[in-house]
Amino acid sequence: MSASADTICALSSGAGRAGIAVIRISGAAAREVLRQLCGTLPQPRRASLRKLSRSGLALDRGLVLWLPGPASFTAEDMAELHIHGGRAVVGRVIEAVLAIRGVRLAEPGEFAARAFANGKLDLTEIEGLADLINAETEAQARQALTQADGGARALYEAWREELLRAQALVEAGLDFADEGDVAANATVEADAVVARLIAAMAGHLKDRRGERLRDGFRVVIAGAPNAGKSSLLNALARRDVAIVSEEAGTTRDAIEVHLDLAGLPVIVIDTAGLREAEGAVEKEGIKRAIARAQDADLVLWVVDALAPQWTAPPPLIAAKTPQIAVLNKIDLAPSVAGGDLQVSAKTGAGLEALVALLSEQSQEALGLGEGSGVVTRARHRVELEGAVAALNRFRQETGAPELKAEELRSAATHLGRLTGRIDVEEVLGAIFSEFCIGK
Repeated sequence: MSASADTICALSSGAGRAGIAVIRISGAAAREVLRQLCGTLPQPRRASLRKLSRSGLALDRGLVLWLPGPASFTAEDMAELHIHGGRAVVGRVIEAVLAIRGVRLAEPGEFAARAFANGKLDLTEIEGLADLINAETEAQARQALTQADGGARALYEAWREELLRAQALVEAGLDFADEGDVAANATVEADAVVARLIAAMAGHLKDRRGERLRDGFRVVIAGAPNAGKSSLLNALARRDVAIVSEEAGTTRDAIEVHLDLAGLPVIVIDTAGLREAEGAVEKEGIKRAIARAQDADLVLWVVDALAPQWTAPPPLIAAKTPQIAVLNKIDLAPSVAGGDLQVSAKTGAGLEALVALLSEQSQEALGLGEGSGVVTRARHRVELEGAVAALNRFRQETGAPELKAEELRSAATHLGRLTGRIDVEEVLGAIFSEFCIGK
């Protein structure tokens, strides 16, 4: 997304009827917008109650903020109109703003794009801001806020500074190649710096808690047909999200429910009953169920207490994913023993213990992935893996010093792409498209 000389305008608060709506304006014409709508400019960065009108037509009365650049979110002149949130009022005010020369509607993420282009935010901070807007649980919000406040940037920039030091040492060795002692000492010192960087980055990459926290802890409910999987999903969701029937094969495709357990995101997925399929559609459903179970963080293997067949998951699932055996329908067979947990999706018996166990499991997997020292996105992982690979090639290279220097430059390029210092045009569109209009 390229920078534009236009002044942009958008509704930054949620669409629909509300008590208050916020309209943001950014660009050179922001000053003129306030003059035409309010008559005079308010004092910078102080909310002022003003009557909004244009061409003699009263529009609304609200709070007006004047935020001259560069001390603004975008580093441009900005204005905010805090008005009443009715659709008619918002529509009239936006129409009046757009009637002013040089003003147009903002594209999704364009305010954040201008903040990046003007050096107010780097890419990791912008991604953290996007995650903060989309956060569904407290833990996700805390992690996103750390990223938006520059936690990841500080870590990656510290590594980049160390890498620049190694580059300087290698270049010094090249400059003094005719002085063997100087070149050898520089190479040894650079190698020590690179070894520390490899260890730090490799440890960073091993920790997947940040990505899992961002995406959610995935729990798949699996088992034989009519074991009560869909009933268990409904009981956990506390609403009817899946069709429940005594007819085997009712669930054909995966059904997801997003839960907030102790501030952590848990996604529970109901899947087709596993058996010898009787048709092409059911066969496809079973294939998808197995694939979901293999990719899950945890499988709840549900067994019918009335007919406790298939008391263990198939090897295809058990070999890849941790599982908990849940004996369901204990209200109908109270004397049956077995399973890690015994529940009744119908009466709710045992569900509190199941929820507690899910909370414990998700806490172990996600609970510590909230700081700056975690990878939160696939893009970060790709660039860090590229940097580590280049640094390993540097240490393995025994030939020309110029080749070793080139590997350090490659690693620096990967780290620069993380924060947006270099070569990031291909990722800008994908990042900013995550934002709603007005941010």
